[in-house]
Amino acid sequence: MMADENKNEEAVTAETEHAVTNETPAVADTPSEAAANQDPAQGAEGQPRERGGRGGRGGNRDGGRGRGGRDNRRGNRREEEDDGIIEKLVHINRVSKTVKGGKRFGFAALVVVGDGSGRVGFGKGKAREVPEAIQKATAAARKKMIRVPLKEGRTLHHDGNGRFGAGKVTVRTAPPGTGIIAGGPMRAVFESLGVADVVTKSVGTSNPYNMIRATFDALTDQTSPKSVAQRRGKKVADLLGRGGASEAEAEADAAAIAE
Repeated sequence: MMADENKNEEAVTAETEHAVTNETPAVADTPSEAAANQDPAQGAEGQPRERGGRGGRGGNRDGGRGRGGRDNRRGNRREEEDDGIIEKLVHINRVSKTVKGGKRFGFAALVVVGDGSGRVGFGKGKAREVPEAIQKATAAARKKMIRVPLKEGRTLHHDGNGRFGAGKVTVRTAPPGTGIIAGGPMRAVFESLGVADVVTKSVGTSNPYNMIRATFDALTDQTSPKSVAQRRGKKVADLLGRGGASEAEAEADAAAIAE
């Protein structure tokens, strides 16, 4: 009996040792096995993994196709389109149309552009969004720029009147140091044109569209002594000398006139 009991105890002990030796080790032997057994939501040291990568919040916004790359491309495109043209936004009007289900809003923009040296134009554009309306108005203004002769590159050659609808404007030449005495839409026109000294007066309507058109009506009537002399077949000095000035003064004034 004692021999049988000893044999049973030896068999149980052998089975227990065999189960312990075949058990899976608690610690991985290689880094690849550690990575395979690791929780995907944790990092290399068991810490929670930060959200990153290409589309994560913690990723690099300046590289690849991120927001920074788009901003840089837009800035470069703006620099390429900048060709020395002055753009001034004069007025934005919001209009609404009542449709089934509510109201539909739209925007109308009035823009004046110029090169600051005698060329100016205006245009208007309509769109559902403000930036698109301004873009359309700017494109239209660039296509309709006119040339205005300037005296000494700073003021008009002579006084003039313009009218459109109920708007009436008066523009007058001014001595150096006067500045731009104009308000509202008219100031934007003369700043874009490159005029430094002018005196203006607007009578009648205050509608910016009519004021701009009346101002352009006055500017289109501007003429220079050079163009008048060519049209009449004379010299510029002959025209300037008729006001009582000497021949030498007339020659000097004619040489100082650029247009």
